[in-house]
Amino acid sequence: MGQFPLTLSRFIIRSQAEHPGATGEFSSLLSQIGLVGKVIAHDLRRAGLINILGTTGETNVQGETVKKLDEIANDTFLRAFQGDGLVCALGSEEMEQVVSLPENWPQGKYMLLFDPLDGSSNTDCNMPLGSIFSVLKYTRTDRSPMESDLLKKGVEQVAAGYLLFGSSTMLVYTAGHGVHGFTLDPGIGEYLLSHERIRIPERGKVYAANEGNRHKWTPGMQKYVEFLKTPDKATGRPYSGRYSGCLVADVHRILLGGGVYLYPGEVDKPEGKLRLLYEANPLGLVVEQAGGRASTGTMRILDIEPKKLHQRVPLMIGSQGDVETVEAFTQGRA
Repeated sequence: MGQFPLTLSRFIIRSQAEHPGATGEFSSLLSQIGLVGKVIAHDLRRAGLINILGTTGETNVQGETVKKLDEIANDTFLRAFQGDGLVCALGSEEMEQVVSLPENWPQGKYMLLFDPLDGSSNTDCNMPLGSIFSVLKYTRTDRSPMESDLLKKGVEQVAAGYLLFGSSTMLVYTAGHGVHGFTLDPGIGEYLLSHERIRIPERGKVYAANEGNRHKWTPGMQKYVEFLKTPDKATGRPYSGRYSGCLVADVHRILLGGGVYLYPGEVDKPEGKLRLLYEANPLGLVVEQAGGRASTGTMRILDIEPKKLHQRVPLMIGSQGDVETVEAFTQGRA
């Protein structure tokens, strides 16, 4: 008989036992993120039937049109973590300011940053979506957390991961000891361990990029993409282009099969589009823990000193060898 599948809750308990000083707070936080994933997945399955597709008519702090599902997913995260004693502060792509919990509420020792619904432009056409999260520790006892407390380098993350909503719902995370993936079995309502200790290949044969913006890129980046398309048997080129419009889905594909995801800065906007604290940093930690690399093209993502909550960065992420090649092109060494 095959081994009985390991649930997320049992995996968390087993991992907790390996750390004698563990209090169980982090385990509870991760379980709560799993619950958030179930709720969002349920809402997405019904979205076309209960009039929650389309936009709200509002614009968020990023200057982007807010989808109804963006708002619902954001509220789901807030309701899940406000007042449960697991976190003391929350930061979201959809909120201009950090939410610090009132002092008379139960306070946890963690701070949670999240993108509640990545790829929301896909909602109306039934394509993949995701949620991204980053967990930081709060050590001060003299005051409530402020925005400056969340401005930590990526290397200081306690844990990070994402939820993927596609043909199945997955939770993928790292707590600094490898990357593990769990697939939601809707029949029993449990996440089951499906991908233990994920390792990204040294190189892949896939790249993901929005080439509609190619004319805005630097010459080095344009040259690199042309390099990927040029046939060469020795290096496994040409690469196949695979871009879904959902950062989580594209990075997940590359995490499992190798390759590189590109969202570079532009000549007129060198800062890029993706956000450092709740997109690049958490995905960077996941990919690095799996043996890959995350870079701006000139420096390691996880070494960036954040200056503000919604800071943007260029992002090149994926297989170690592929990202190193990108860096050679962007730095004029190739």
